[in-house]
Amino acid sequence: MAGYFIDFAIASALIVALTALMGNISNTIGERMFGRNKSGKHVEASRRIQQGWKVVGGKK
Repeated sequence: MAGYFIDFAIASALIVALTALMGNISNTIGERMFGRNKSGKHVEASRRIQQGWKVVGGKK
């Protein structure tokens, strides 16, 4: 009976771990395949929008 619970715990842990990692793995694959030249696009757009803003906070 103890063997059943150990097997159940191992299978449950593997299912939870694979489910948790599946999103990260598919996101990484998608970014590598379909986001080739677009990696800096959002950073550059954000930099362009924030150009000329007054710096607030931090050390001078």
